[in-house]
Amino acid sequence: MQRWGSSLCCYLPPEPSSTLPPENQTSRRRDAVVHRKRSRASRPAVQARDFFDGLPDDIVLLILTKISASAGRPSDIIFVLLTCRRLKCLATSPMVLSKISRKGTGLRAKFWSETAHRFLKLCADAGSAEACYTLGMIYFYCLEYRRKGINLMARAAMRSHPEALYSLSVIQFNGSGGLKNDKDLRAGVALCARAAYLGHMDALRELGHCLQDGYGVRQNIIAGRRFLFQANARELAAVLGNGGQGLAPCSLFSDFGCSVPAAEGHPANRFLLEWFEERGAEAGGKEDKGIRMCSHFGCGRPETRRHEFRRCSVCGVVNYCSRACQALHWKLAHKEECFPMNRWLEEVGGFAGENAPAPGGIGVGM
Repeated sequence: MQRWGSSLCCYLPPEPSSTLPPENQTSRRRDAVVHRKRSRASRPAVQARDFFDGLPDDIVLLILTKISASAGRPSDIIFVLLTCRRLKCLATSPMVLSKISRKGTGLRAKFWSETAHRFLKLCADAGSAEACYTLGMIYFYCLEYRRKGINLMARAAMRSHPEALYSLSVIQFNGSGGLKNDKDLRAGVALCARAAYLGHMDALRELGHCLQDGYGVRQNIIAGRRFLFQANARELAAVLGNGGQGLAPCSLFSDFGCSVPAAEGHPANRFLLEWFEERGAEAGGKEDKGIRMCSHFGCGRPETRRHEFRRCSVCGVVNYCSRACQALHWKLAHKEECFPMNRWLEEVGGFAGENAPAPGGIGVGM
């Protein structure tokens, strides 16, 4: 019996590990699941690695400099400033803004505001010659801050900016911002020669006419003609370099029997045109006071005093700030409009019609 009992003791069922009722065991399992979920959620998430934050500032500055130098519009730089704090800090460095392209400073007059003014001022302070020239033109002609405008254009000219040198020469030729006696023809020729040396086509054309006419320099017709030929040849080469698209619309090379379209003007000239076009009432007031605009539609310069610009010596209707603008406008449009002989013929024709002689006789008053 003992053996049997001992064997029975070996096969007795194990005692239950818990004496809790089934519903309590279910609640404990539920609590354990919730605890595991909470502990899993409380673990720190593994964040994806940001490669931009890992880039050194030197590489980012190099990329931003390339973007600034090839910007097709000001928004290309402004959008970078709005991206994040790091890009804003790096994009406003002088290394980036000093390399901004010509089109990168090409603000439109309808979007002119204090923010646009600060952007151009920031670029000019960083050392950008394009920004100095554009802001100088806006100061001098639009806002009438003559001294500030000349100072900014002079800063650009000291960096060998061709457009700034040519604009300063036009100011010296006309005595803009001062009296008629403030003209300095020799200084204008010197500035124009420097701009022509740097390849500015309008300066080449202006210098050629000055040499032909002996205006501010000793007359040399052969040298003047050579400069005019160089200007036209550079213009033709620029058009052919763009694929020769649109060779027929106008005749900038008409002196030598060729036709090429007009070159694209500087954004500063476009700003002047839009500025005075949008302020038509103001422009009308200036016209009433005898202040006129340059008739060449790619210029945009207004007079700073009465009778500052030259009139066409044939028709007396159009006005020009420079001989270069006169030559360009003549080839583009004024050649077809300047017809004093036709006016004389109309007057003579009208007089002849009133006093036409009868067949076989003489007219009245003959």
